[in-house]
Amino acid sequence: MAWNPQGGGQGPWGGGSSTPQPPDIEELLRSTQEKMKRFMPGGVGSSRGIALAIVAALALWLASGFYRVEPGEQGVTLLFGKLYNVTNPGLNYFLPAPIGEVLTPNVDRTNVINIGFRDSGAGGRGSSGSDVPQESLMLTGDQNIIDIDFVVQWRIKSASDYLFNIRNPDATIKLAAESAIREVIGQTSLEPALTVKRQEVEQKTKDLLQSILDSYGSGVFIAEVKQQKVDPPGAVIDAFNDVQRARQDKERKQNEAQAYRNRIVPTARGEAEVMIQGAAAYKGKIVKEAEGEAGRFMSVYEAYRGNKEVTSLRLYLERMQEVLSKSEKVIIDRDSGSASGVVPYLPLPEIKKRSGGAK
Repeated sequence: MAWNPQGGGQGPWGGGSSTPQPPDIEELLRSTQEKMKRFMPGGVGSSRGIALAIVAALALWLASGFYRVEPGEQGVTLLFGKLYNVTNPGLNYFLPAPIGEVLTPNVDRTNVINIGFRDSGAGGRGSSGSDVPQESLMLTGDQNIIDIDFVVQWRIKSASDYLFNIRNPDATIKLAAESAIREVIGQTSLEPALTVKRQEVEQKTKDLLQSILDSYGSGVFIAEVKQQKVDPPGAVIDAFNDVQRARQDKERKQNEAQAYRNRIVPTARGEAEVMIQGAAAYKGKIVKEAEGEAGRFMSVYEAYRGNKEVTSLRLYLERMQEVLSKSEKVIIDRDSGSASGVVPYLPLPEIKKRSGGAK
């Protein structure tokens, strides 16, 4: 044999006699034939031996039809390449190849597709990622351009539809997602898409993408559409930021003016209400006083009409009393016997006043 030691006890690589020797192939073949003869008494070439060999091969072929579907997978069996059945996790049996075939796609795994950027992870554009402008640049509803990177997360909800209704699932989902988000962004203005309507854009895109894939019968469930970066194009981002800062200043000034208005207007309204109520009270007072004076005058007038002489005398006496009570009085009586007619009198009120002041 070619592997036998050469002269001097050296092997083919120059090793000593202690090097392990390779087995003798001819001896192995001879021993195998002897064992087959003992197993099949008629010999290898006999009809009985051939039948037994065929039965053994058939049994081994049939035994290869057992297969296991792991948790989180669905078993899809094919008969001559055509869908036959869908099986659940566990040990199952189906006709082996080439008659039957079993596919076991994972229906619990969440698959991720990045659109607008390329990155090794699903967490957004990293330092090692790269932008893909032909995917991320989109036209908004107000004829502006926006740069959006987003991630689509999807799972298999029907293994049979997924395997037989779409040829290239990743490419199909990616193109459908681009189409869906472009349609949604095309109906949204730039500023809301950048700020307050981000969640709305994500939800509308998810719903539209799911409806597109369902119309294909793709057997795919869209778990989430998540925007990673939403910015104006890089060439105009500085100018856009200036506009945003100016808009924020405008909103701040408007808020300050609104706060001032909220403080001043109620105060002015309160003061105006106080003035109105004061004027109304003064009006009521004057009107009532005027009505009282008028009523008093009318009562006097009615009394005067009833007895003019008495009323005239009473009015005269009241007026004289009012006038004389505030002046010094001199009594003149021509019948008093005095030449001048002046009547002396004792001014008791004056004396009383003086005595009161002295005390």
